[in-house]
Parts: sequence; C-alpha cells; structure tokens
Amino acid sequence: MKTTVTNRKSLWLLLLILAFLITFTVLQKSTKVWTVLNLPISLHHWNVIRESSSPGAPLNPAASPTETELRISKIREKLDQMIPPRPFTHVNSTTSAKHSTVTILNPRDTYCRGDQLDILLEARDHLGRRKKYGGDFLRARMSSPALKAGASGKVTDFHNGTYLVSFTLFWEGQVSLSLLLIHPSEGVSALWRARNQGYDRVIFTGQFISGSTRVNTDCALILNSSTELCQYLDAQDQEAFYCMRPQHVPCAALTHMHSKNKEVSYLSKQERTIFVRSNVGVEIMENFNVISVSKCNKDPVPVKEKCKPRMTSTIPSGHVWKETWSPVSCDLAPIKVNECLRGKFIHLLGDSTIRQWIEFFKASSKTLKSVDLHEYGKLQHQLAVDLDRNIKIQWQKHAYPLIGSSIYSVKEIEYMARVIDRTGGEKNTVVVISLGQHFRPFPIDVFIRRALNVHKAVQRLLLRSPDTTVIIKTENIREMHNDAERLSDFHGYIQNLVMMDIFQDLNVSIIDAWDITIAYGTNDVHPPQYVVGNQINIFLNYIC
Repeated sequence: MKTTVTNRKSLWLLLLILAFLITFTVLQKSTKVWTVLNLPISLHHWNVIRESSSPGAPLNPAASPTETELRISKIREKLDQMIPPRPFTHVNSTTSAKHSTVTILNPRDTYCRGDQLDILLEARDHLGRRKKYGGDFLRARMSSPALKAGASGKVTDFHNGTYLVSFTLFWEGQVSLSLLLIHPSEGVSALWRARNQGYDRVIFTGQFISGSTRVNTDCALILNSSTELCQYLDAQDQEAFYCMRPQHVPCAALTHMHSKNKEVSYLSKQERTIFVRSNVGVEIMENFNVISVSKCNKDPVPVKEKCKPRMTSTIPSGHVWKETWSPVSCDLAPIKVNECLRGKFIHLLGDSTIRQWIEFFKASSKTLKSVDLHEYGKLQHQLAVDLDRNIKIQWQKHAYPLIGSSIYSVKEIEYMARVIDRTGGEKNTVVVISLGQHFRPFPIDVFIRRALNVHKAVQRLLLRSPDTTVIIKTENIREMHNDAERLSDFHGYIQNLVMMDIFQDLNVSIIDAWDITIAYGTNDVHPPQYVVGNQINIFLNYIC
C-alpha cells in the first residue's frame, strides 16, 4: 500500500514537472514570436525598455563579434586607410588654394560640345612648397549662369600632391570653371579623427510625462553617467538610445525630444584655424578665363534610352541646362504625375531632405489631400492621399539620432529597418530611403551600423516581395561655412561612399542627389523647389 501511494506521488510530481516544462517552452516561443513581429510589449515603439544602473555603452562588449560588428570593423578599416593621419606643426604646411597651380592639358582656343577638358592640379602649401601626398577635399564645377547650366567635374587623386580634374563640356557657350579647396588634407584628417572621438557634440533633452508630472532629462546615444538610465533598445538590431532615468517616473513615460549643440570640440586650437570661414571652400581657379564651347558640326547626339531603375551611374551623372536636369546615360521622359502614381503606395523614409518630396507633391497636385495624423511640428509623420486614383504617399522620420531644436514627439518613432520589415511590398509599392544628415556629428560607426541594418531589412523585403521598388536618395550638399566639425560635406561624402558600398549587392536604384546639388550649385541642405522637382522627375521615370 505504501509503495502504491509513493508511486502515485511520483507520477503526480512528474506530471507537474512536465506541465511546467511545456508552459515554459510555449512562453519562450511566444516571446520569440513577439520579438520577430516587433510588437511593442509596453505600448512604446521600442521592443525593449530597460532600467539600467550602468552607463550607456556599446552593447554586449564581452560577446563574440557578430557579422554586423565584423562588417563595421572592415568598412572602418578601409576608411581609415583612405584617410591617413596628417599631423602638421603650422598652418603654413597645409594645402593653399592661392599657391597651388592649375594647368590645362592640351589647351585650345575653342572647344567643341562633348569634348573633355582636363586640368592638372599641383597642390602646394602656404610657403609654395609642392605637396607630396593627396587627400585634399576638392569640389569641381562648371557653369554658365546666363544659361542656368551647371555640372560637376571629376577629380582623380594620384596621392602624390597632384590631381587630374576632368570636365565634360555638355553645352555650347561661355563656360566658367571652378575648383574649390573645401578642406586641405590636413583638415580632412583632423575632421576624421575628431568625428570618431566623441558622441557629445549634440545634447538631447527628453521629456517624460506621467500623470501631472513633467520631467526633462539628458539623453544620448552614449551616456557616461553613473546614475540609473533608461535604455530604449531595438532588440533585433541591437541599436540603443539612453536617457537619464527621472525619479519616480517610468522609462516608458518618455514622450518628446529636442536637441541643441554642445560647446565641445575634439579639434586642437591649431586645427580649428583651418576651418575659419576664409579657409573653407577657397577658389583655386580664381583668375581663370572662361572657356568658349562651340557646336563644331559634330555628328548628331545619339538617342539615349529612357531612364529606368538600376541604371549604372557615371561621374558626372548629368548636367543642368535651363534649370532642368539631364542625365548622361539616359533620357528623362515627360511624365503625367497623377497617372504615374495611380494605384501606388510611396513610402518616403528618412530626414527632412526627403520630406521635401512629399511637400513638393502636395504643393504641385490639386488632387492629393493631406490627412491629419494628429501630430504636431515639422517632424510629424505626413500622409497625402488621392482616393479617386488610389494614391498614397507617406513620409516618416528615421529614429535617433534625430537633431532638431524644435520639440518633436517620440511616441511614434521607429527604426527604419522595422518600418521596412512591416512593409508588405508588391509591384505598386515604392520605398525611398534618405539617410545621413543627422548622423554627421557622430562617430562613423553609428552610421555604418544603421546603414547595415537598413540593408538587411531591404534584403528581407526584396526576398519576400521582389517586385517592390527600392530607391536610395543620396545626401544633398549643404551650407559650406556652417560648423565644419559637426556638419562638413566631407562627412556626407564619406557616408555616401559607405551607402554605395553597402547597397551595391542589392537590386536598388540610386538618385544621386549629391551630384545633382553640386551641378545646381545650391550649397543648401534644403535646396529650392525646382531642384527638388528635378530629383522627383528622376524618381517618376524610375517607377513609371
């Protein structure tokens, strides 16, 4: 009898253990499903909100390097090799626009339309001594203001202090040539070192609201603090943002954010002299005469095919003529916008330079109507629809770092990769990505990680929906004399190289806004409407 009772107790104990194991397994699988779907457990758009007593730091430092970490390291190594240290003892040993010499190779009295004009640049320092290494950040442009025409030039660095600058003479008339020394190689080296030293050039302030309590605290990508932190983690891609945890307020109560520049510099006093206004964007060809270009009765220009997605890009990629963009490799056909967009869902993801697109569409179309999403501020999501034609255009900001002195809501903020993951995609879905301007003040690893995570999301999208059109809009050039350490176009140039390297294996199209804005000579992060309209015309030719 005792044996029977003991056996029954053992059986019940085994059944209880089995039930516990089954429940635990189901819960584990359930958690995994929630993570994959990225459904917010806390009604917040981050998958994990943690309270942490340790300072914000790179995640999982003791873990073995992931594929992403190895890729970041490899890209960073290539960039470090491309931008070697160039220490200098005095500004006189840096490249001087005034003392550098330019020589036209095979000069002529008159040039023909379509010819290539080559110039040899010999870089010299402020004492007239020949430079023995390259790396100067130069910008070549040709223009005819009376014709509202312009194009970029191609700069080839021989890494020995000499450069070949090539201009394709796209149009007839009087053409002016420009070669700007934006930063000498020594300045480029200083910017690169300084950029990768700190995360604190921009201060973020987070607003927490819990009932009647409102509290502001410091937030950042990295917070060096011993106080308790709120960690807002995207668990899938291991990207995080941190805020100082306010007393008696939960981390999930974060609602709004704004930022301002911090008075901090990682440049030495001597290095900062390179970036004073008079030393940035100095003309090397100041005393050059205009070039006369004639038609020369050459053979007719061959008819080019219509522009379409995924065409090979060239340098330069095109030219401006009478304020209209004309690509080198294809023709832009006239497009009836409403018919082109009929039945399409256009998802614009990124910064304010792609927000200009939806603003252009709304301003230029009488049938597109804005939908009030009950948000506020310049960074609110925007939606425009044409119900009769079944057109939907949406702009959505990217996640941190998002720089803005105006307060913006973070309640609906999402990482771009998560937005792409929940996009169904099909032949009438178009995703346009613009990423870069807000990343310039931070170490390049932050941008590389984000680009890699977006790349993986696009890869997943194209696997499940190969008919989806994905377009990358590169960065615009911006104001030349506006805080070089944080915002220099050199940072944007490097980020464009990173994007092109990362996305080269995917079936995506490129709109080279960098080259387009150089050709227009805008020097404005938000170029005029006619420039935006020409970017959009390329987009329409790609999708219709």
